[in-house]
Amino acid sequence: MKDKLIYGIQQIGVGVDDAVRGFEWYGTRLGADACIFDDDNEATYMAKYMGGQARPKRAILAMNLQGGSGYEIWQHTGRTPLKMESPLDLGDLGINIAKIKSIDIQKSYTRLKNLGVEFRSEIVTGPDGKKSFYIQDPWDNILEIKESDNWYNVQKHDMGGICGATLGVSDIEASLKLFSNLLGYDQVIYDETGTFEDVASLSKGTEKFRRILLTHKNDRTGGFSPLLGKSEIELIQRLDSKPKKLFENRFWGDIGFIHLCFDIKNMKKLVEECKEAGFPFQVLSNESFDMGDANGHWGYIEDQDGTLIEFVETHKVPLIKKLNFNINLKHRDPNKPLPNWILKAMKIKRVKF
Repeated sequence: MKDKLIYGIQQIGVGVDDAVRGFEWYGTRLGADACIFDDDNEATYMAKYMGGQARPKRAILAMNLQGGSGYEIWQHTGRTPLKMESPLDLGDLGINIAKIKSIDIQKSYTRLKNLGVEFRSEIVTGPDGKKSFYIQDPWDNILEIKESDNWYNVQKHDMGGICGATLGVSDIEASLKLFSNLLGYDQVIYDETGTFEDVASLSKGTEKFRRILLTHKNDRTGGFSPLLGKSEIELIQRLDSKPKKLFENRFWGDIGFIHLCFDIKNMKKLVEECKEAGFPFQVLSNESFDMGDANGHWGYIEDQDGTLIEFVETHKVPLIKKLNFNINLKHRDPNKPLPNWILKAMKIKRVKF
């Protein structure tokens, strides 16, 4: 295969101070109760973003199997992870918000209220006409719960997984070279400048912004694409005040959204294209790297503001560890989705809390 494929957003990294507690919170509140891998090892390749040395860590990939992307719940285990010195202001440079799918926005709102989740807004309507509301997790990460009609396998839960992210950027036009040109978010849902009622309850949300919401015209193909589903990227540029960098003077893996990760095919081609586009890889693993019981080839680039974007070419995902039964993607037709029975069999990865 000569071309790269972007299968979709695989996960957003969520830096916490307790990975087990993080998995439980995301599992019980947001339905992300499938543990795809649990990696308790040393982070070596990312040393340049962790003070120049390898660091022990624990990472749990949690997914909601009704459809959508996952959460890589990530904890430094050899040091106390740092919070930001001051809370996030909308439009700060980095991943501001994870967008999460809801089947029934009112039902999700009521259920989360009853669970005592901290809310950042009432139900609002965005520039795209979709209803949503904002909450935050126990580590102050902001989550947008947004109505969606894009699903894989609806069961009993009112929510799915991640369907996108909002990134604060310093120059939207520069960001489009990465997200639109390179990563295939080629459809503009809206591009508006002004003040916006739907984000007014967030810190600095009453200031003037340029906001552009992108998605992809064509459905993604191959591998886990039916499960990951359609996704969107919102780029937001604050115009009234200077934004701060969310990970200034902190390590990768500290508290907050630490990276946006895409599931891909043909890492070698992607490395070439990123370099040509002015976004060279800063970190690249060996071609067969173990992530707990999973295996793949991964690496990181930075956007123009230093936000880390990860790419993973998945080779193996364990399904039944005791029987050494794995989902092997390395030699499959890259354009062909996994059989439905295999995707549905992932329900054995679900955990009861």
